[in-house]
Amino acid sequence: MESSYRPTSADVAVSNASVQTASWPRTKRRPSQFFFASTMIGLGVLGLIYGDVAMVWQHIPIDHLPGQTLVAYAIALIELACGVGLLFESTASTSAVVLTVFLLLWVVLLKLPALLVAPAVELSWLGFGEIAVMLAGAWVLLATQRGNTSDGWLKYIAGERGMRHARVLFALSLPMIGLSHFVYSEQTAAFVPAWLPYRLGWAYLTGAGSIAACLGVLFGVLPRLAATLEAAMLWIITSLVWVPAIVATPTDRTTWTAFVISAAIACGAWVVADSYRTAPYAGRAADS
Repeated sequence: MESSYRPTSADVAVSNASVQTASWPRTKRRPSQFFFASTMIGLGVLGLIYGDVAMVWQHIPIDHLPGQTLVAYAIALIELACGVGLLFESTASTSAVVLTVFLLLWVVLLKLPALLVAPAVELSWLGFGEIAVMLAGAWVLLATQRGNTSDGWLKYIAGERGMRHARVLFALSLPMIGLSHFVYSEQTAAFVPAWLPYRLGWAYLTGAGSIAACLGVLFGVLPRLAATLEAAMLWIITSLVWVPAIVATPTDRTTWTAFVISAAIACGAWVVADSYRTAPYAGRAADS
């Protein structure tokens, strides 16, 4: 007997959205994914060269940890493998899952303890927020790579549901970064190139920009524009601060590590901004 059910327009819209979410990374590679992968490769290479973690950004809060060098090499290999894996269609999905779990452990084990011990110190929030932006970017890749067809525990963090959660995480991370520009305004202004006038003003402006981007993404007010401007701002900061420093001291490990971490944070924001690619810049996202 022929079924009398006929799909409604809402059913068709949901189906199309599911297909689009699941198929985008496999059918069209985005520059943000390549650059994000490149920063993970960069972190891995630095870890293998120096046999250590990424300094203050990846500091292991255990003094004299047995086998610390082996742990550092293991972390570097995970970063390198995930970065390379994201570059290839056959391994991108698995790499996105592994990278998301890895960055989640980074946030929980290395950044959350400092936040719990010193919640009144903005520096603790800054460190948490920076890595959380990277986690949000990896989560977006996981959500899009796995799509709405995942089963098991992945169905709770993949597809459209995972995408929404990743965007919320991204939005909530931005004030942690933006507020540091006000709390540590003099230190932030010192990073502003000397040829720019009103260096303190730029520190305040960029901090306010991150907070404004948070509100735009969180409440769906021009979310694509907000996320894109935040990613662009982070890239400009990375280029203006760390590229000249590398040119001036090309063999300095600290400068290279800071550059790669800063680029990874910018790429995390870029990946999130790319998740709004079907939404107009001057409008609300359909699925936000």
